Amino acid sequence: MSRTAGPVRADVEEAARWLSGRVVPTPVLRSPVIDEMAGARVLLKAENLQHGGSYKMRGALRAVGRLVEAGHTGVIAQSTGNHAVAVALAAREHGLAATVVLPVDAAPTKVDGARAAGAQVVFAGTSVEERVATARGLSAETGHPVVDAYDHPDVIAGQGSASLELIEQAERAGTPLDALVVPVGGGGGVAGACLAAAGSGIEVYGVEPVGCDSLARSLEAGRRIPVAPAPTIADGLRPSCVGELPFAIARTALRGVVRVDDDEIAEAFRLLLMEAKVLAEPSGAAGLAGALRLPAEAGAARTGVQPEQRRTIGVVVTGGNVEAALVARLAGRRPAERAATTAGSTR
Repeated sequence: MSRTAGPVRADVEEAARWLSGRVVPTPVLRSPVIDEMAGARVLLKAENLQHGGSYKMRGALRAVGRLVEAGHTGVIAQSTGNHAVAVALAAREHGLAATVVLPVDAAPTKVDGARAAGAQVVFAGTSVEERVATARGLSAETGHPVVDAYDHPDVIAGQGSASLELIEQAERAGTPLDALVVPVGGGGGVAGACLAAAGSGIEVYGVEPVGCDSLARSLEAGRRIPVAPAPTIADGLRPSCVGELPFAIARTALRGVVRVDDDEIAEAFRLLLMEAKVLAEPSGAAGLAGALRLPAEAGAARTGVQPEQRRTIGVVVTGGNVEAALVARLAGRRPAERAATTAGSTR
């Protein structure tokens, strides 16, 4: 794989083959209630059931595995949590030392997960810039390479294997995807989804929290635009800027970005919990929040269409590492009223 040209669909396919037997082939779930609300057939890819609790495990295993082949003895990673946990687990599996850099306000569940996997945890501020600078400094001191959370070709290819697996599962079930929806933090997952769907005719959409919409703004501007991330319950979706490599892939392959607010994310969280019986973290539920907006905004919701004629939307439920207190708070909230005027749009 060329690190200058970036990954292509063949790299996602190769990563999927390499990951076979190393990751959980997670199930695809459906809910009649969610289908009715979406006006579409919604297939939920339950990556919250993946090793490490998120689809980040796919990219981490692929990247760390390649580093082992190259003779490295340790790795460094920075993230808001799930990527750090995944890299720590992948490093432990291969007998490598791991140091992970987390924000000072990282969710305790994710801090504990990284430590339980044997990683040394270093805290650095609240911004991605502070974490990146700390990770680079540690890399310079130790000689261990940094496995970037999203701007890394092996990470993108590995994360893309979740979307590829979903596409193949939908085809085998006789319900091929018309659209694929993936939450966006730094953009590695949605870039991998674009590669997985290349040449298939499947529309790929990203989902960002309102105010954490670097990808949407970057697509509108034609260049990467950083943002000052707004507060959101989706802690994994608040990098200040989309990655350079993900943006290069998404700018020509992505159909659009849906912006969702915290009320919509909380409603999607409750739907997953109560209707699909899936415990997702808010970042993982954001994809469903976007999918619930997608049919109407894309002009695909049609009155009088029979369920079997509806289009099929695949949603990657990216993770399930969530604090118990947040679960109690979100599950106990009354569902927010959905209105046509709520904030959010496609690109």
